[in-house]
Amino acid sequence: MKSITKAIVTILVLAQYAPAVHADAAATASIEVAGENGSPRHFDAAALARLPQHTVRAQAHGQTVTCTGANVIDLLAAVGAPHGAAVRGKALALYARVRAADGYRAVFALADLDPDMRGAVPIVTASCDGKPLDAKIGPFRLVVPDDKRPARWVRQVTAIDLLRAP
Repeated sequence: MKSITKAIVTILVLAQYAPAVHADAAATASIEVAGENGSPRHFDAAALARLPQHTVRAQAHGQTVTCTGANVIDLLAAVGAPHGAAVRGKALALYARVRAADGYRAVFALADLDPDMRGAVPIVTASCDGKPLDAKIGPFRLVVPDDKRPARWVRQVTAIDLLRAP
């Protein structure tokens, strides 16, 4: 009985500090964005917030969420990706691979990320419904508003790579 009580007390103490630990991790987390030349840039929450912000409303698992964040194309443009009218010809062979902390990956054609090519484009966000993302989903999440299933909604995004199809 003593060991069970001790275990419960330990769990309660750890649970009390868990939000602070997550907040610290979120404050220091960043997404590595690499261009075709392999030279990466890192975007923390403050750097993401300095990019143009877009609000999307989307559904996942029966819930509607409203999230605000940067378009993925804006992160890729910072490492040399073509965007806007330049997404044509050879640029159509470019794609982005989004990677997560747990090894999950999703791929998007560059044209799928550019608002000049299609309406609702994916964003990278650190908050939905006015609250920071929890540790299970964040600190950063990719939200794809027009996907019928959220299979490409990548949680715990760590990196975005610009690659060229062979």
